Amino acid sequence: KESPDKGVYIKDLIMAPAKNVEEMEKLLAFGNVNRTVHATDMNAVSSRSHAVFTLYLDTLNEVAGKQTVKAGKLNLVDLAGSERQNKTNATGDRLKEGAKINLSLSALGNVINVLAEGKKGVHIPYRDSKLTRILQDSLGGNTKTIMIASISPAADNFDETLGTLRYASRAKNIKNAPKVNEDP
Repeated sequence: KESPDKGVYIKDLIMAPAKNVEEMEKLLAFGNVNRTVHATDMNAVSSRSHAVFTLYLDTLNEVAGKQTVKAGKLNLVDLAGSERQNKTNATGDRLKEGAKINLSLSALGNVINVLAEGKKGVHIPYRDSKLTRILQDSLGGNTKTIMIASISPAADNFDETLGTLRYASRAKNIKNAPKVNEDP
């Protein structure tokens, strides 16, 4: 959903304050426990969804008697892997999940491609997927984005590894010019 106050948000999402690393780790563990995993022929504990853990950080600074607030946002995203039905042998619900995963990864790839081209005034298809909508400000906004790609050393995963490397290579071509979010 979207509102003028919150921007893009997820209905019924849990947003909890954390005062230290231990509290954040507990929240992250809570999210991981609630993540759905099922076995496929490629992975005994295959994640059946993407996961987004968002940290909103505010700092109060005082310099020469003047106070300023700096605000930041950090999205930690674990994308479910792209799936080929002939390798996973998924059927029923697992097949439907795999199709949804692939659709959202494709939509993310389309957004990355447009952003990597760097052309101004071009339509960026953020609304094609819930994932791209949630990550809109992290991809093309006032941000720095880092992608860590996990690949397989197994020869029988060559196609998947090559696809992942191409995906990450396109993502590294995104150029943003972030500015500090500071409010006196």
